[in-house]
Formats: sequence, structure tokens, C-alpha cells
Amino acid sequence: MTTSQESSVTSNGLASHQSPVTSHRLSSMTGYGKAETSTGDGKLSVEIRSVNHRYGEVSVKLPRVFLPLETELRRRIADRLKRGKIDVFVQFETVTGSAQAPQVNLPLAKAYYDAFVGIRQALGMAEPVSLGLIAAQRDVLVSQETTTDLDRIATDLYAVLDSALESLETMRLREGEALAAEIAGRLGTMTGLVQQVANRAPVAVAGNTERLRERISRLLGETPLDETRFAQETAIMADRMDITEELVRLQSHFRQFSATLAMAEPVGRKLDFLLQEMNREVNTIGSKANDGEIATLVVDLKAELEKVREQVQNIE
Repeated sequence: MTTSQESSVTSNGLASHQSPVTSHRLSSMTGYGKAETSTGDGKLSVEIRSVNHRYGEVSVKLPRVFLPLETELRRRIADRLKRGKIDVFVQFETVTGSAQAPQVNLPLAKAYYDAFVGIRQALGMAEPVSLGLIAAQRDVLVSQETTTDLDRIATDLYAVLDSALESLETMRLREGEALAAEIAGRLGTMTGLVQQVANRAPVAVAGNTERLRERISRLLGETPLDETRFAQETAIMADRMDITEELVRLQSHFRQFSATLAMAEPVGRKLDFLLQEMNREVNTIGSKANDGEIATLVVDLKAELEKVREQVQNIE
């Protein structure tokens, strides 16, 4: 992702920041993809759903015949999707007439029969042990799936998986574009608010200085004001109210945020960290400024930061 970024220096020394023009496509963590194909053995389909998650978590549900391939499936998915809760559903429907008769596991069936007879006798039950009860037990009837062609089936499965992943990624990228546009707009809004704070800061200091002079004059009455002592006090007050460093760091965070959006890799966690740093600077500005207008701007900034944070939670 490349950015086109311009900066100019304002009268208060802060760099004005413009939202980047990006070519890299941001990816959301929410999406859905499906692909299917018909093979000589039957119809194979793969569905993938992904939602927000702090880490990468993959759940795979597939027919028994594909169990030996599960590790490779997970690896392929993890290579493509770095974050999100990802649910994968693999279905395989054999063609009519291709299914083989199930194999009966007689030793297991007899073991179940003996166990049920023992339970019946222990409980004094008259009801006989039925064939249906035994047949319903796990692994008594084993489907005769062809295992000698697993390599060929695996090739088909991986191809369908890739198609489903492409479909999912297309949806995630489409939503990511919408997120990027909204975030860029809010970043521009926050930049404007910070500029208003910067413009207001010296006015706030001057206003507090004047109010301090008026209060002291009222208290002193006819007693002359010690200008030297007053200058010292106002200097201390101005230092306490100085938010220049916080404003500079906040502008720096904005630039880092835009640069991070431009990275051709998953950036959700980095963006979340930068938002925490921005919020810390905004809180400090609010506590130091001691000015009603700046306090209002800080509230607006925090509201925008929260909206951006909500959007970032869905970025891979």
C-alpha cells in the first residue's frame, strides 16, 4: 500500500496532516466463502465463515474420509488468514451407486451386545437387546470409503478450499475497503479537532492569566500587585497548561496510524495499540488544558477515537 501524504507547518508549529491515498486493500475479519465441485467420486463442497477474534482460531468439520488431511487443511488456512475465528465446513456427497456396503465390526458389536445384556439383567429389564440399538453405536457399522484414492481426493479438496478462501478473501477485502474509507474520514476529523485544540491553547493560557490577575487584584484591593511575583506564578501556570508535547505526539501517532494502514500485512493489533496511545495523549490534554473549549474538543476527539476503535476491532 502506498500513500500520498502532504504536510504543511501551521502558525503554531504543528504539522497539518492529510488522510493517505491508499492502494493497498485493508482486510476485514468478517466474511463468507463457498466453493464446490463434482468429482468422479461425488460432490465436494467447502464453506468458510470468519468473524472477529483477537487471535487466529480455526475450526474444521469434515467427513471421516478427510480426517488424515485435517492438519494440512489447517496449515493452508492459517497461511492465508492470520486473524479471526474461522469455521470451515467440508461436505462430500458420493454419487448414486458409488457407495459401498458398510463393513460390520462384529467384535465391537458383540461387545456392545454383552454390555447391554449385562445392563438389562442388572436392572431386571424384560426388554430384549435389539439389533437397532447395537447398530446405532459408534463404529459398529463402518462406511467403506475408498482410502486408496486419498491423494486424488486431497487434490480436489485443496483446489475447492483455495476457491472458497478466494471467495472469503474477496468479501473480507470488500468490507475492508469500506472500513478504510470510514477510518480515513474519521482520521481527518480528528486531525481537524487537534488543530483546533492547538489554535485554542495559547488563547486558553492568556485567558487563565487574565483571570488570575483579576482574582489577585480583587483580593489585594488597594495593595499594589507584585508584577515580578505575578510573572513567576503565571509562568508556572503556563507550564502546567502547556500541551505542545502532547499535540506533537498526537500528530506523530496520526502519521504512524496512516503508515500502518498502508502496510501490506495484517495491521489490526498495531492499529489498536496506536489508538491506545492516542487516547492517552488526549486524556492528558484534557487534564492539563483547564479550558472549557478545549474540554469540549477533547470530548469530540474521544468520541471519534472510540468510533475508530470499533472499526479497528474488525481489521485483520
